[in-house]
Amino acid sequence: MIVDPDRYIKTFAELGSDVLTVHYEACTHLHRTLQAIKTEGMKAGVALNPHTNINVLEDTINDIDLVCIMSVNPGFGGQSFIENTYEKVKQLKALINSKGATTKIEIDGGVTSTNAKALKDAGADVLVAGSFVFRSENPSKTIEELKHITA
Repeated sequence: MIVDPDRYIKTFAELGSDVLTVHYEACTHLHRTLQAIKTEGMKAGVALNPHTNINVLEDTINDIDLVCIMSVNPGFGGQSFIENTYEKVKQLKALINSKGATTKIEIDGGVTSTNAKALKDAGADVLVAGSFVFRSENPSKTIEELKHITA
């Protein structure tokens, strides 16, 4: 979540990053940014804010290893899950399949034991459950429960 991520691609690679995810909204030329990330030997990810339509990735989906759908507005933890996320996941999965891409779908924000299975069923591959896990009484147990739900 930084402005002008292109300035830092080489630095992230030098520090040992395997995957670099940039916000679509922060990239003037997304295709150029994706190519620069791959040139440095990293996998390329793109994060989409809740208001951004999936169709902005139509021309680049085959160059993207991971799409992170933000299911809350970026900025701070503990926000409520945005219900339209399920539809966005389904739309993204359809785009990936129609283009023959191997892109993974990640969901970040408001993930809990209540919505984890529905997100996986919609097509999500990776779930980020930061506040739900770390604000629980027993984070290790919460992680195990989430793994069981999504297995």
